Amino acid sequence: MQFGIISFLIGMLFSLGLGLSGMTDPQRVLGFLDFFGRWDPSLIFVMASAIPVYFLFWQSIRGKRRALWDPKLHVPTRRDIDKNLLVGSTIFGIGWGLVGICPGPGFAGVGAMSLTALVFIVCYFLGAYLEGLLGGN
Repeated sequence: MQFGIISFLIGMLFSLGLGLSGMTDPQRVLGFLDFFGRWDPSLIFVMASAIPVYFLFWQSIRGKRRALWDPKLHVPTRRDIDKNLLVGSTIFGIGWGLVGICPGPGFAGVGAMSLTALVFIVCYFLGAYLEGLLGGN
């Protein structure tokens, strides 16, 4: 229960950051991807501020075997690049480039009552379900 509350609060903080930075606006994301038109570099500053925070967090947990609220520290161990990773990354990138929404801003947009974000999240879950149904891991 305690882990769920912590996860929820971290998710809310992430959503707040996305909202304050304007990254829940698909037009801002699409503007970042429009290198040869009206390029909007603001997403670089959001990423540049997130990377040091992640780096410091990662350094603080390296080598630990136990999480703060869990007997095991769940860290990905796979480092190989396989067909599923390449296909999934490509589909994700194409979708992000077409609509300017990825899961984080999509969930934040649902909280802001955006119909576009709601449609995106429903399709996101439908795709995850179909991937599992059709032979995913």
